[in-house]
Amino acid sequence: MRRKEYFEFKQFTVHQEHAAMKVGTDGALLGSLAATGKRILDIGTGTGLLSLMMAQRCPEAQITAIDVDDNAIIDAKRNFADSPFGNRITLIQKPFQEFAKEEQQKYDCIICNPPYFDESLESKDESRTRARHTSSLPFRDLVGGAYELLEDEGVFSVCIPPEVLSKFSAECLIKGFCLMTAYKIKSVPRKEPKRFVLVYKKGRIVEPQEHIFCMQHPDGTRSEWYQEIMKDFYL
Repeated sequence: MRRKEYFEFKQFTVHQEHAAMKVGTDGALLGSLAATGKRILDIGTGTGLLSLMMAQRCPEAQITAIDVDDNAIIDAKRNFADSPFGNRITLIQKPFQEFAKEEQQKYDCIICNPPYFDESLESKDESRTRARHTSSLPFRDLVGGAYELLEDEGVFSVCIPPEVLSKFSAECLIKGFCLMTAYKIKSVPRKEPKRFVLVYKKGRIVEPQEHIFCMQHPDGTRSEWYQEIMKDFYL
């Protein structure tokens, strides 16, 4: 079944003809639950979905979106230009490791829907491999770079699956991040959490808050919680 070449939201449209990773639930959840700020960095922007959602949520924010992939840049550039928020989003094509070494600006908010397949067979599609596999951006590089680019008390929000939760959390702990909020998200009530949206803080130790939510009722209809967090975005 062919994926839609675009996805319409209330205030913007995401074209995805070229990018390897299309609009999905993980990105939508992170875009709606991530901590906010005024100087936002979106690592691995892909189609630009996260940057657009954060721009809508934070009317005064200036956003820097980076990606290394040619195809992602094509879609993100169009999506930013066609949106009402294009004048507040700067798109940069560069590997994050290189960006982290060169960037002089500090951010108060960093978001990333990171690649997390580190042991599975890599795709023959180079763009898809970059988007999905940690060979392109190991957790250590991601976490370390994010920590250095954040201001003190800055926040770092990610969406990851349960199979890499312990590994990612360990990298954050080693670097010095403190977990502020953990959203454990189930597809339906009877199942274990399928996704974790995690918000880390750089700086003082905080008492983490934990929330468990379901996206659907047992009959498959959207839960009231999911409808509420997406009401400003979904048509």
